[in-house]
Amino acid sequence: MTGSPPEDTIGRLLVRCPDRQGIVAAVASFLSASGANILSLDQHATARSGGTYFQRTEFSLPHGTLDRLRAAFGSDVARGFGMEFSVTDAAVPKRIGIMVSRIDHCLLDLLWRTQRGELDVSVEVVVSNHPDLAPAVEPFGVPFVHVPVTPETKSEAEARQAELLAGVDLVVLARYMQIVSGTLLGAVAAPMINIHHSFLPAFVGAVPYRRAKERGVKIVGATAHYVTEDLDEGPIIEQDVIRVNHRHSTADLTRLGADVERSVLSRAVRAHCEDRVMRDGNTTIVF
Repeated sequence: MTGSPPEDTIGRLLVRCPDRQGIVAAVASFLSASGANILSLDQHATARSGGTYFQRTEFSLPHGTLDRLRAAFGSDVARGFGMEFSVTDAAVPKRIGIMVSRIDHCLLDLLWRTQRGELDVSVEVVVSNHPDLAPAVEPFGVPFVHVPVTPETKSEAEARQAELLAGVDLVVLARYMQIVSGTLLGAVAAPMINIHHSFLPAFVGAVPYRRAKERGVKIVGATAHYVTEDLDEGPIIEQDVIRVNHRHSTADLTRLGADVERSVLSRAVRAHCEDRVMRDGNTTIVF
């Protein structure tokens, strides 16, 4: 009695290059010749001519051939078009690390969605500058590491954080209330996504909901963006808002805003981990 043949691999190909004729045909022809079957293809060009071309393609191909396809694509297609590209296996969950302070709603939402299978990721570690949330994380079976951060110990603390986050594919700042330095960004060498508890570019910095109430806003919202050395200026991935009115207190705005923060952050993390986000300068293409 023979066993069942292995299932096909689902691959994801991301392409970025100067726009010109023939890109789609070259990619499709290569995949077909490699025995791959295209399942979906999304594309975008930043201008009618002379712009930058972006493409995300999902395809199936026989198990065990993805590495050969990746190497061949680089030499057979990418080189001729000046492409930056990546090829990933959709079945391999991204390894993520989460950084948090004392506010728990975004952290617990990510852990819950991961446990439920709504986020296909592997949470490797939760790193916090406070010990408060350790009991909340324990039931999820994820390591929780407290790394105190003070102005005097920030460089040593960031060195320890970099050790804990080594090897992850993504770092999520789930209401981590410390400024991440360029040194830590470089040491981790993985993208970081932050959730900002306001609708950027309005009300950046501290106490945004109090400031929003004082201005009499009619909507509150949240923004998930990549982290750069410029505070709250990184490329935006996802945003959302909810309507409010004069009857809502600052506490109401904070509660309603927390609901938006949870959903915006989870959508941004999912999009990134499904290889749907491509950066274009200080903006993003989200397929």
